[in-house]
Amino acid sequence: MLSLLFQGSRTSVSVRAGLLIAAIAVLDLCLAKELPMGFLYLLPMLMVGRVFGPWSIGVVALLCTALTEIFDAFAWNLRTGLPRDALYFVAFFCVGLFVYEANRNRQIVLGHLHEIELQRDARLAAEEQLRVLIESSPAAIITADADGCVLMANQAAHRMLSLAPLSLPGRSIHYYFPSLANISRRDSSHQLLRAVMQARGQRDDGEVFLADICFSTYQTGNGSRMAAMILDTSEDLRSREESSLHQILAGSRIVASALSHEIRNICGAIAVVYENFSRSGLLVQNKDFEALGNLVLALEKIADVDLRQSTDQVTAVDLTSVLEDLRIVIAPSLREEGIASTWNLRPDLPPVWADRSSLLQVFLNLATNSIRALSNSSDKHLTIATVAEGHRILVEFTDSGGGVEYPERLFHPFQQGAQATGLGLYVSRAFMRSFGGELRYRPLPDSACFVIELTPTVNGRPHE
Repeated sequence: MLSLLFQGSRTSVSVRAGLLIAAIAVLDLCLAKELPMGFLYLLPMLMVGRVFGPWSIGVVALLCTALTEIFDAFAWNLRTGLPRDALYFVAFFCVGLFVYEANRNRQIVLGHLHEIELQRDARLAAEEQLRVLIESSPAAIITADADGCVLMANQAAHRMLSLAPLSLPGRSIHYYFPSLANISRRDSSHQLLRAVMQARGQRDDGEVFLADICFSTYQTGNGSRMAAMILDTSEDLRSREESSLHQILAGSRIVASALSHEIRNICGAIAVVYENFSRSGLLVQNKDFEALGNLVLALEKIADVDLRQSTDQVTAVDLTSVLEDLRIVIAPSLREEGIASTWNLRPDLPPVWADRSSLLQVFLNLATNSIRALSNSSDKHLTIATVAEGHRILVEFTDSGGGVEYPERLFHPFQQGAQATGLGLYVSRAFMRSFGGELRYRPLPDSACFVIELTPTVNGRPHE
């Protein structure tokens, strides 16, 4: 019941305190001779201390001191009245000030408690978001202690290692990823590590796979810990190796075709001479002459083997994506040589009919030739542009390297003075023609421009 006096707004508590002071004053006036009532002013001082500041508390304490002195039965004089009033004032003021400080500390504590609750809620929300992120991540996320004992693992880690859910914690991570054992030994000096490595992993059923591991070590009160994010890259390895094999086979067919062409030319010349000697009859019984004839026939059979380029990898290709991949590949070489590049790529290009790997190889060959031509040039600039021309899409590689001295010799195999075997442009043109494209040279003043022609696709098929 008494607690109701202290509840409410500042105005209501102040009004109740004033009425209580007045009531005590009246009671003290009526009972002054029988019993002093000044001590009752402590109650309104408790109320005032809850809603007023120190200066206001002092004023109210002074009022209560005056009312107590006026209505008590003691005679006032300087020797006894002044100390008595000082004690009254100190008692009233200290009670009010005590409640004021207690209330202020209570508000501070409530504020701190509210801040703690907000931080707790934010931490719980962050932990929930982190838990959802970890559990929904397609990458395996694992934490382990200094001995390699798994502390936490998400669902992707269990799927990667062919384990039942929640069965990985407590097991040794070194069994599944032996390379991480070296990390634990290195971390004995409490050196923090941040690195990415590619290593072999082992599933619970013994199957071996290739993994990219991003790991870091950190210190806790319970010792060293390691966190690792792991991706199964076995499929990427298979795709990369299959693509490389396809490129090797395709390039080998083209090179062998060029060799076959040269062999046919040589065999034709030898066959003419052989026929002339056969008709003369001079070497009819000569065994070496017969062996030469058999050799010519064998070479002609080798040269006649069907080495046409297979087109089983041709499909609709996003040209912009291939050129962006090219930009990533050649950017370091352009920086090292100090070559400025301009990429004028139209954003609205349709897909084109091509073999993506072969097309990227053609682009890379042309870009490498331009970088080589610009390495000794004072004006180093390479422009790669895409143009829509009728029913064809053109990709133009233009460099300021001074042009080609003998353009009529381009696209012929085994050129004299060419880099390596002189097959780069020959193979590139063969790649382009294998899926209905073309590669040609356009002479420009003090510049070289190679133009690639591609066929756009409609509904996944080449546009007729």
